[in-house]
Amino acid sequence: MSEDDHLDQGRGGGLTTGEVARRLGVAPTTVRSWDRRYGLGPDAHTGGRHRRWTPADVARLERMCALTATGLPPAEAARLARTGMGAEPAPPPGRRAARAGGRVRTGLQLGGARQECRGLARAALRLDAVALDELLSAAIAEHGLVTAWTEVIMPTLQAVGRKWEGSGEKYVEVEHFLSWHVSGALRRCAPAPPAAGGRPGSTVLLACVPGENHTLPLEVLTAALAERGVPVRMFGAALPVEALVEAVRRTGPAAVGLWAQSRTTASRPLAQHVAAMEWGVRGARRQPAVLTLGPGWAGGQAVPGLPRPPGLAEALAALGAARPGDPRQGVTR
Repeated sequence: MSEDDHLDQGRGGGLTTGEVARRLGVAPTTVRSWDRRYGLGPDAHTGGRHRRWTPADVARLERMCALTATGLPPAEAARLARTGMGAEPAPPPGRRAARAGGRVRTGLQLGGARQECRGLARAALRLDAVALDELLSAAIAEHGLVTAWTEVIMPTLQAVGRKWEGSGEKYVEVEHFLSWHVSGALRRCAPAPPAAGGRPGSTVLLACVPGENHTLPLEVLTAALAERGVPVRMFGAALPVEALVEAVRRTGPAAVGLWAQSRTTASRPLAQHVAAMEWGVRGARRQPAVLTLGPGWAGGQAVPGLPRPPGLAEALAALGAARPGDPRQGVTR
């Protein structure tokens, strides 16, 4: 059954305003504002207070989104969206909008990704902060953090990254904008850490290796661990070697996760040095389990004897196994 068939047959003959907003990548308040200001509401009205949007109604709003994404003022975009046959304006200089089937597209390669990815991508391209925050929060609440990251957020980030790489340094602002709002959403969804913090031997320490500034994968791992009640200390981007060593000594972590996005930042000697560190009282010295996280540790940079989980779910499982009560926790001496 096609998506339009779902619109016709499901939910009483159409989508709710909230469902339309998620599909388009805008805030529900934006949909209502376009209806109130520009007359872009449903053609037919049903009984009750809740409005239903048909495929034709949604197509009109999709055209409105596409036109405003080219930089056209909302009032003019609404006029063209209502007529359906008006000539489309030329994109602003430096922006070339791809057209197919009479519709303006974002040009993002999302393949068979979830519909939420397209909504997020549209909101990011419009630099719509309100819509992005609402869509990210809704995806995490509906799917859970791991699935939302793996199937919604990460595919969108990757599509925006490909768009930037293939556009001659354009859309950098979109990538930064999306990353910032993803980071905020992760912080909002994570529960507050315990007031007393984790006791030695129970904490997970996460940090980017020196020279590495890609923190989002560690931010989602931090949020997921906190969601599971695991004490975690996150040190962010490019932690200097001396600071990393001191942090391990001060916290006595059960496990350390070191993120490297690039092979140029991954350091086998650093990972091996951290894995050989000991903490605790004499006679009961312990070593942390060290996980090498990220694509930088692949191939020749792989560290023998240290696990390299391929994804978020695997990293969570490996870090959980390194904590007290599991026979695979850090070595005791």
